[in-house]
Amino acid sequence: MIKKIFFAILYTVIVLPLTAQRVYNIKNFGAKGDGKTDDAIAIQKAIDACSKTGGQVLVPEPFTFMASPFNLKSNIDFHVEAGAKVLANPNEKVYTKNAFRNNPGEGTIWIGGENINNLTISGAGEINGNGISFMGAELEDSYVLKPFTILDPRPHVLTIIGGNNIRINNIHIGNSAYWTVHLVGCNDVVISDITLLNSLKVRNSDGIDLDHSKNVRVSDCYIESGDDCICLKNRREFEEFGACENITVTNCTMTSRSCAIKIGSENMDTIRQVVFNNCIIKKSNRGVGIQNRDEGVVSDVIFSNMLIEGHLFSDVWWGKAEPIYITAYRRANGNNKDANWRFPKGVTEGRVGEVKNIYFSNIKCTSENGVYVSAESNDKISNIFFDNVDVFIDKTTSIAGGVYDRRPSKVEGFVKGSTSGFYFDAAKSITVRNCSVQWGNNKPNYFAHVVESKNVDSLKLFNVEGVAAFPDKLEAIKK
Repeated sequence: MIKKIFFAILYTVIVLPLTAQRVYNIKNFGAKGDGKTDDAIAIQKAIDACSKTGGQVLVPEPFTFMASPFNLKSNIDFHVEAGAKVLANPNEKVYTKNAFRNNPGEGTIWIGGENINNLTISGAGEINGNGISFMGAELEDSYVLKPFTILDPRPHVLTIIGGNNIRINNIHIGNSAYWTVHLVGCNDVVISDITLLNSLKVRNSDGIDLDHSKNVRVSDCYIESGDDCICLKNRREFEEFGACENITVTNCTMTSRSCAIKIGSENMDTIRQVVFNNCIIKKSNRGVGIQNRDEGVVSDVIFSNMLIEGHLFSDVWWGKAEPIYITAYRRANGNNKDANWRFPKGVTEGRVGEVKNIYFSNIKCTSENGVYVSAESNDKISNIFFDNVDVFIDKTTSIAGGVYDRRPSKVEGFVKGSTSGFYFDAAKSITVRNCSVQWGNNKPNYFAHVVESKNVDSLKLFNVEGVAAFPDKLEAIKK
């Protein structure tokens, strides 16, 4: 009797959990996997069936499953085996759902899902957005964007709205025509060990966009994107989800033609309690950017233990090789993509919120430009701390420098000025401690000071090392 009870318990403890994970192979639901047949219906059938019981939706190797849009659901592990590929259908006509609700001008959704609980995307296989298929002619540093009338058909690879307990790990995802991973109003998210490779010539090809999302951990990822690699924001279309907060990003390597790490640009709420630690940024047009253009606030953000490498690229891309960039300007109110429809309903003049309590520590910067902090008035930026931030500036490309980029804003987008190690223009309080500035061998005549500032209420400098680019002509510190 005792033995029977023992084995019954053992069966319950060991066998049942092993059998609880049901596997739904998409081939068993009619998927062909020949790379030509549209397998979206079969994939959706497998997802629907799996969601009812919980389990794994298996995308088996060695097949390529071309697919039109489909939706992920709760309680599934969407598992793409190593050697398997899910490929976006290149036919623009199959993409009809707006990525931003009633705003049709910024792309569509390929893989979507709303109000999802307990979703995992895993496996060492590939989710491929087939992005180049949606581009126009290839230029030297970008692709021409095809014209459209109302709906921009370029698909975002993955869009989850209102998700909870989301896990994305060990997957290859990319080649996107627009944003790659867009998480809107999601809570309890872990993204780890993913490889995200987009063409560096595709505009708007963001890597990971955390939009009104909370309690997110991103770690051990490798990201290459034409546009921002990791971006935190609060889009107006999803204002019901509230603040973007409690975000941790560690051990990631990023390359971007725009901004590797961006906070803001679209921010109608609050972005707060954010940590970026132990990250590497390589050959990016801008390293770290806090770019506030709307009424939302950015506060309590830490950047630490980072290597940042910047290079100038053409004006197609926002940025002028600033390794660290903090700006606060109202959005332009002209009739363009970044204007009227981004304002609150019924408002024709925008305003900009504060950027405050931002900390940079143990960061080494190598670039063609220096740190840039600027605002429309000095009450918009406060409590900015630089501790052990080393800046090395050298001219390494033929693209003209001596310019700072404030796009998109109501003021002039490009402002000419000297290139200094730290350039501050309008702020309430800035502290620079244990920092240094060095110059390379290639020094154009616009290379200037270690620290240059104007209209800063309180600038505190402690143990700042370095000399001016041309010490016989210029002072190290210019206030």
